[in-house]
Amino acid sequence: MTVFVLPPPPTPSVAIRDSRQRFPVRRIFCVGRNYAAHIREMGNDERDPPFFFTKPADALVETGSTIPYPLATQNLHHEIELVVAIGKGGVRIDRDAALDHIWGYGVGVDLTRRDLQDMAKKAARPWDWAKAFDDSAPCGALIPAETSGHPQSGRIRLAINGEVRQEGDLAEMIWPVADIIAICSEAVELQPGDLIFTGTPSGVGPVEAGDRLSGEVEGVGAVELEIGQAR
Repeated sequence: MTVFVLPPPPTPSVAIRDSRQRFPVRRIFCVGRNYAAHIREMGNDERDPPFFFTKPADALVETGSTIPYPLATQNLHHEIELVVAIGKGGVRIDRDAALDHIWGYGVGVDLTRRDLQDMAKKAARPWDWAKAFDDSAPCGALIPAETSGHPQSGRIRLAINGEVRQEGDLAEMIWPVADIIAICSEAVELQPGDLIFTGTPSGVGPVEAGDRLSGEVEGVGAVELEIGQAR
C-alpha cells in the first residue's frame, strides 16, 4: 500500500451527458491555428502544419461555473472549441483508424491570457503561462461517440452576454479530427482519458469580469461560464 506524505489530489474529470458516471482526464492537448479565418485574424500563415500545446488536467472547469478573472493578465480571451475524448490509446495511429480511438465529444473554451501570449511570442518563449493557468479549460458534458456519431460539420459558436462573438462550422477545420489524432500520436502516446481541444474559429476577443459566456457545437453539446472578479 502506497502511503503519501500529503493527501493525493482528486482525479480531474468531465461530466457525461445523462449519466452519473464521469470521464477521468489524464492530459489535455490543444491544437493551435486550425481554422483558416482565425489564423488570418492572428496574422499567421494558414498553410503551416498543426502544432500542439497542453493544459494541466486540473485546469478543467465544470460547465455552469463562475471562475475568478485570472491572475497576471489584463487581456483574457475566449476560444470556443470542439473537444475530443480519447477512449483507446496508441502511437502512430493511422488516420483511417483514428476515429476508433474516440470515446466521445464535448464543447470547451480555451481561455488565453493574450497579453502573456503576445510577450511569449515576441521573446520566442513557451506559451505555458498564457495557456496553462488555473481554470483555463472550461468543458461541457461529454456525449459518447456511439450517440453523437463523428461530426464532420456543424455550427460552432460562442456568445458573451447573449451577443454572438464567434461562429463557424466544423467543416472549416484545416486538419479534421482524424488527422489531429494521427499527427498528435506521432509525437506522444495517446492514452484513454486524454482530451484534445481541436482549435477555434475566428472572432476571438476579450472577456471581462461579470461576462457570461455560452458556447455550443451543433449535435454535440454546450458549455456555460461566468467570469467573476479577480482574486
